[in-house]
Amino acid sequence: MKKFLYIGIAVIVAGLVAGCGSQEVTTNEEPTQKQVEPLDENRTVAYRIAAQELTKTTALSILNNKAAYVSSQCYTKTVDENNVAHNPCFSCHINSAEPNYVDDADLQASYNFSEYTATNRWTNLFKDRTQQVANITNDEMLHYVRQSNYFDENKSIVLNAILASVPNEWDYNSDGVWSGYRPDCYFNFDTEGFDQTPEGDYTGWRAFAYYPFLGTFWPTNGSMDDVLIRLPKVMREDKNKKLDLKVYKINLAVVESLIKKKSIKIESVDEKVYGVDLNNNGILDVADEVVYNWVAPKYDFTTKKYTHFSMHYVGAAKEALINNDLHIAPGLYPEGTEFLHSVRYMDVQNNNSLVMAPRMKELRYSKKTAWNTYPELNNATKAEIKEKEVFPDRLRTISGDAEHGLRNGLGWRYQGFIEDKKGYLRPQTYEETLFCIGCHSGIGATVDSSFVFSRKLDEAQGVKNWYHWSQKGLEGIKEPKLDDGRYEYELYLQANGAGDEFRDNQELQEKFFDLNGSLKSDELVKARDNIAYLLLPSVERALELDKAYKTIVEEQSFIYGRDAHVKPVTNVHQKLEPKTDTNVTVIAK
Repeated sequence: MKKFLYIGIAVIVAGLVAGCGSQEVTTNEEPTQKQVEPLDENRTVAYRIAAQELTKTTALSILNNKAAYVSSQCYTKTVDENNVAHNPCFSCHINSAEPNYVDDADLQASYNFSEYTATNRWTNLFKDRTQQVANITNDEMLHYVRQSNYFDENKSIVLNAILASVPNEWDYNSDGVWSGYRPDCYFNFDTEGFDQTPEGDYTGWRAFAYYPFLGTFWPTNGSMDDVLIRLPKVMREDKNKKLDLKVYKINLAVVESLIKKKSIKIESVDEKVYGVDLNNNGILDVADEVVYNWVAPKYDFTTKKYTHFSMHYVGAAKEALINNDLHIAPGLYPEGTEFLHSVRYMDVQNNNSLVMAPRMKELRYSKKTAWNTYPELNNATKAEIKEKEVFPDRLRTISGDAEHGLRNGLGWRYQGFIEDKKGYLRPQTYEETLFCIGCHSGIGATVDSSFVFSRKLDEAQGVKNWYHWSQKGLEGIKEPKLDDGRYEYELYLQANGAGDEFRDNQELQEKFFDLNGSLKSDELVKARDNIAYLLLPSVERALELDKAYKTIVEEQSFIYGRDAHVKPVTNVHQKLEPKTDTNVTVIAK
């Protein structure tokens, strides 16, 4: 059965893992924003016009799809005209690991839709964009993607200045203040992936390299992207509340260890300086790794606090953990953790190599604002399953709005910015942001609602992993393996019989599959030590997909779908009978 986690479920369970229950984080711990130079008059006017087009009536109203949290990929036809079954579903729907209790591998076998969601409202999939794409020249497209819509000519963050005097149409609660996220990353990274302001101050954001998630997020299917992480201020500071990058790096490694549930290599540190046994050998000595050795802490009913932590943060965060002002548990991020995700067009360098373009399609932001214990998460899942059984056609209710972001019911808030008709970034509407919630709540493939940090490159294999894709691309990265030794990308190609959910990427199809639909072993070998060989499209395809997406921007038709394609997609259902079988073989990961 479908195991989406509904919002609004009341869960009151005693915490059995570290933490005292769902605690909302209300303090703003980001570095103080420097005053931003005002924008030039022309750009300000353009933004005001764009804001007027995005009226407040769209803040909570649904214009097309009340269930936009069900992705377009979920409507894929899994059986082709030759009665051959294709399984891209295992990417998201898997036997999940605690504390993700969704465990939804059964969804590979069935389109478990309600009466409403059985109709595919992502109608942009069926639109022919051939003529629109033909009307855009390569030079025009390249000129467009090479223009930043994030920075102005003075390298100031455009949205930051606009949101400082928020347009009325974006001010959901009419208080004259933008209450959501104000972009504060300068994409100016040092050699360790730390972002810095033009003045040389650290913003707290850190870029990392990762294995791109299966299918949709491969550049060959339309976009390049990056992901940055920022831990709360207390985890970046030493015990004297001063910024300390050594402390921050150790705490990031501790979080990575807990998310991956494995030991993580670090630069050699003297544990006596921090008073924490990072390598878990029983003494304070020199550690070159954070050893994963989790034992659930004890609860003291007298002090009403958790004690006896088997793993610790360092610096100011150590004291916060001891005081239970900060929490820790495997598979969960500490409250206050933020992610920033930019989705970009593809650009072409002089040597015909593909790089991430300056222009953003979207800027996505998430923040963990509440801590939920294992029992709370488990109880929420069970409650949702029960509700789905009793009310199978009831749609999810997602709380939030365009200004403050949407809540996923698991302690996270999501917000996004997307291109307006002129290419400037604007806040997403409620319905446009609803698109993000389904994948970030209630599927087996996520770790604490996120996809990518658990897929961060592994330092233990001698691979540098803290850097931004603008500093080094996908070239030379080895294909990822699953715990059982299988190559993950090969498994996807084999199970799906294609390189994308819609089986619409003919370029990849011809490159990696023969006429009988079998994988070409010699081509797979080429991708083993260089995933770029598989994941990057040709220059021609990159420009074609750039153009296809730009036509959606010009239409402002995101609520009907934002998948880049030229011809109508044929391997997609327009309507299904509820609970239709997919006829695929369920795959365990």
